[in-house]
Amino acid sequence: MSGEYLSDGTRIGFDDSGSGLPVVLLHPTPLDREYWRPLTRELAGIRAIVPDFRGHGSSELGTELPAGGFGRVPDAPILTMERLAADVLKLLDHLRVPKAVFAGCSIGGYVLLELWRTAPQRMRGLVFVCSKPQPDAEANLAKRAETIGRARAEGVTALFDGMAQSLLGATTRKEHAEIVEEVRARMTLTPESEVAVQAGLATRPDSVPTVATIRVPVLAIAGAEDTSVTAADMESFRTAPGGCEFHVLAGAGHFAGYEHPKKVAGLMAPWLRQFEV
Repeated sequence: MSGEYLSDGTRIGFDDSGSGLPVVLLHPTPLDREYWRPLTRELAGIRAIVPDFRGHGSSELGTELPAGGFGRVPDAPILTMERLAADVLKLLDHLRVPKAVFAGCSIGGYVLLELWRTAPQRMRGLVFVCSKPQPDAEANLAKRAETIGRARAEGVTALFDGMAQSLLGATTRKEHAEIVEEVRARMTLTPESEVAVQAGLATRPDSVPTVATIRVPVLAIAGAEDTSVTAADMESFRTAPGGCEFHVLAGAGHFAGYEHPKKVAGLMAPWLRQFEV
């Protein structure tokens, strides 16, 4: 089932399919919820709840985003992790789902960390795919400011053409060129949305201390060819007191769940069995 709901007056799109263990899947940017479709086809026995983040896919961006928090671009509106987490909680309330397992890729994982700070009682387990708890380093902050400038001056076409290449693993680009075209087709953000997302990523908090408070099971999956979030970055999840199962996926880049859905589903399926009633 595909549907919509309102969060703070903003229309948010989502899919809700299957039956069994509720699993909320949060996509990376600048893709949309279709990122997870190949993987959910491989996972049996789950109820897959998959929203589009604000400004992505069929979801509106909203009109009252704060500005001033990103010092390098002080006039940039900011799509904060807090706002995205609040949207997800509103979806759970809309669907009357009290608790779920959560999975997030990239920005989806950053939102998971915010959700843990906000509503840990609603989280049974956390899956991080190509995501990390560390904040942006100075070089990343400079790159985000540059991206915002380009989006405002040139639009997003050239930016997204580059991301469709750089965010996929070298093996995927070489052996599955069709995936480059597929992910590029799912990059549909407007320049305004891209600016707000980049400012939100730049201002996200340091979540390394948060990992030390996670007392539910964690599954962390890194892409061996991911140049944005390295396996070394993701090693921090091993400190979670609820326990962390850690994997590095050969031949995978930043969009590992889409590049290798069968392999990622193969790691998730046995891990998810611990939550069966």
